[in-house]
Amino acid sequence: MKTSTPLKGLTLTAALTAALSVSVLAQTGPGPGAGMGAGPGAGQMMGPGAGMRGMRFDKTNTPGWALMTAEERAANQAKMRAVKTYDECTALRDQQHQAMQERAKEKGVTLMVPRQNACDRMKARGWIK
Repeated sequence: MKTSTPLKGLTLTAALTAALSVSVLAQTGPGPGAGMGAGPGAGQMMGPGAGMRGMRFDKTNTPGWALMTAEERAANQAKMRAVKTYDECTALRDQQHQAMQERAKEKGVTLMVPRQNACDRMKARGWIK
């Protein structure tokens, strides 16, 4: 029995769509709430900075991000999330910026200037006093 070309194309498209959908649905990732295979606290931030859900400290807003090791980046993020006051935040930010300026000078590169002050944003959102 001979199958028509449009039917073959439709069948092939449906099979490919189903195969791709299965692989996407099988992936786990950070999501709200706990699902199959999710451990306790899945989708929740715990510890210092737990209230700072929208605050990111990354390559887009941290001068010298590319000059730091992964461990230094993680330590910087943890310290920034642990600050409690505006003065503590600005002191930490200035200390980190100074260290990165020195490193950038040694390597002959220019540091980016963040568009916004992270400490001002944290204070405005009520995350620090």
